Amino acid sequence: MNFDALDEFTKSFKKLERKYPSLPQDLEELKDMLKVSPEGNGNKFAVLHRSEKAVIVKARLFCRYLRESSLRIVYAYHNNIVTFVFLEVFSKSEKDREDQQLIRAYLQSIT
Repeated sequence: MNFDALDEFTKSFKKLERKYPSLPQDLEELKDMLKVSPEGNGNKFAVLHRSEKAVIVKARLFCRYLRESSLRIVYAYHNNIVTFVFLEVFSKSEKDREDQQLIRAYLQSIT
């Protein structure tokens, strides 16, 4: 399985990593879970878009440095090429929702 990330994700991740040093390891744990269940399981995962090309999923990202507040991660799963692309990561306390424009732009770029 391949994992990739948009530049927007990488910038946000690095910014959050300064605040939450456990984030790289937390992301690795998520990757391990996604290898088993690409669309996630349980109520901590929500499918935002499904098409032949990709499934866009928003999930809660467990972070050891956070207790009550949590992080969200948006990723695309490409079943035909078994690849994950991380689109966005954000703190729920700083931003209420995922960036719909970013998701639309990504979907247009893969068609």
